Amino acid sequence: MSLTFSELRLDLASALAHFLDPEEASAECLRWFDDGLGWERTRLAARGDEQVPEDLRHQVGQWLRRRREGEPWAYIIGFAMFRGRRFAVTRDTLIPRPETELVLEAALEIGHRLGVRRVCDIGTGSGILGISMALETEWQIVATDLSAGALDVAKSNAESLGAVLKFAQGDLLGAVPDSLELVVSNPPYVDPADAPSLQRELAFEPAFALFAEDRGLALSTAILQQSADRKARAVVLEIGAGQGPLLGERAVAMGWRSVAVRSDWAGHDRILIAEN
Repeated sequence: MSLTFSELRLDLASALAHFLDPEEASAECLRWFDDGLGWERTRLAARGDEQVPEDLRHQVGQWLRRRREGEPWAYIIGFAMFRGRRFAVTRDTLIPRPETELVLEAALEIGHRLGVRRVCDIGTGSGILGISMALETEWQIVATDLSAGALDVAKSNAESLGAVLKFAQGDLLGAVPDSLELVVSNPPYVDPADAPSLQRELAFEPAFALFAEDRGLALSTAILQQSADRKARAVVLEIGAGQGPLLGERAVAMGWRSVAVRSDWAGHDRILIAEN
């Protein structure tokens, strides 16, 4: 049975709408064409009546079977975009979220204002924060992660994007013997008690990069404490909704002189900034 690319788009959007919101299904369908098939919207509009080769139909069918099982699209195609750059992702790394760009922007703002040079990205994952800072500043950056698999992905991304920075495997700041001025991190901050209510796609992402004890606050608290002990000038953390007040109180108790919480586009706590 023959099928045109325009017909394939309609069929795919309908299939995705069985387990996604219709608007989300339509948007994801276009990403499949853009990123998976290499058919941008202009090409689809101009040449949508072309027949879909059998191998591409088979490929889309395989992708759809994986997607129905909940596997995120970024893992299926092996990459995600962040700040206009393509980052490889695997099951060893989290998938970049748009909100994390707010963390990057805050780190760039604070770092430039303070005139820092030595910066650490803790829990780098695919490397989006450390690599982006390396590409957009002259800072000396070290990116750490406890996961060897994640570091392999981050190193590969740094090489493909032409970023120059150091990588170290270890727990939080324990992997960095040198002095630091700015610490940036998107640490695990999800309360394990919330696991049953989370989107099913999150089951495919590494649990060690999502969940933290103490209602999701354990690692954020440890980063603030270690950074204070190491005399860092500032910390910029991605945090979860509602976590700002308690983390702020803890930061002040540790001796941080200035603590601020910024919200994301939905109005939820998203960034904690501590300065000395």
